[in-house]
Order: sequence, then C-alpha cells, then structure tokens
Amino acid sequence: MLKKLICLVLLMNVPMLALAESAEAIFAGGCFWCMEYEYQDLEGVSDVVSGFSGGESENPSYKGNHKGHYEAIKVTYDPTVISYQDLLTIFWRSIDPFDNKGQFCDKGPSYRTAVFPANSAERELATEGRDAVSTQFPEETVYTEILDASAFWPVEEGHQDYYLKNPVRYKYYRWNCGRDQRLKEIWGENAGH
Repeated sequence: MLKKLICLVLLMNVPMLALAESAEAIFAGGCFWCMEYEYQDLEGVSDVVSGFSGGESENPSYKGNHKGHYEAIKVTYDPTVISYQDLLTIFWRSIDPFDNKGQFCDKGPSYRTAVFPANSAERELATEGRDAVSTQFPEETVYTEILDASAFWPVEEGHQDYYLKNPVRYKYYRWNCGRDQRLKEIWGENAGH
C-alpha cells in the first residue's frame, strides 16, 4: 500500500515539475547585444532574445525598416527564482538613464531606453524604479520611457547571442563604445554585469 501511495505522489508531481512558471519582460537599453549579455546567465532566466519593440511597422529588421522601434530584448524567466523587480534593478544598472539621444556611442531613436511593462503591477514597479533613480540623482533628468508592452520582433539570427558568437568583436565594440566606463561612472560598483 505504501509503495502505491509513493508511486501516486510521484506521478502527481511529474506534471507540476514539467510546468515550470515562466514570464516575459521587455527592456530597451541601447545596443541589444549588450543588454542580452546582462541577462543571459542569470539564475532563473531561461532565454534572452534580441529584437525590436515599440514601433508600428511589422517584421522590422536590422538592415531594413525598424523606424520607430527600439532595439530591445525579451527576457523569459521563472518568477519563482528571479523577480521582475530584480530584472528592473539589473536594467537600471545597465543603462545611462540620463541620455535622451541614445546609449553611449550609439545615438538615434532606436537606441533610446524604455521599459515595456505587460500589466499594471509591472508598470508600478517600473515607475517606482524610475522615481528612485530620479531621487538618487536629483541634478539629472531621467529620460527612460515606460511604455505599454507591444509586439516584440526578434532580430535576424546573426544578432542573437552576438557576444558569444563574436566575443573579440563584441568586447572591442563594448569597450570602444564606452559603455562599461560610463556605467561605472554612474553606478559605481553596482554597475552592470
């Protein structure tokens, strides 16, 4: 009887184990290669995809029309392991929220920063985060937008996992762009990855 009970309990748990919770978050922080890097290896994050969001055109591409879109990432994560709040903290520490023209050496509308909350709870957390940055830096203007989540369009495969596929080029780009230097200037030891 005990053996049957143990088997029944194990069988009942199999579907629960197979159905791990997942959620998605979309952030725009300038170059999607660099933002992908910030999230890729975090415990609880199962996938990070580079792409575009926030614009009106469908199927934007890197070499084609992505006007109006932000370079963005979509983070798939397990909220029982890492929270949306944790993802937001990483976001803020991975961007220059005071630059309204883009990020670091990348300038133009597609390189601006934004959070794309999917619901009112996420919007509230994003707003609180932006307010906290404004309070921490009262002399600065925070330009990061908080926009309702909209369609996310993955960019061409050559841009996915760029930092892994092209590590030397990626490090050269990131250093010459001044990203890490500026993040350290703003956030000190709490900067980025």
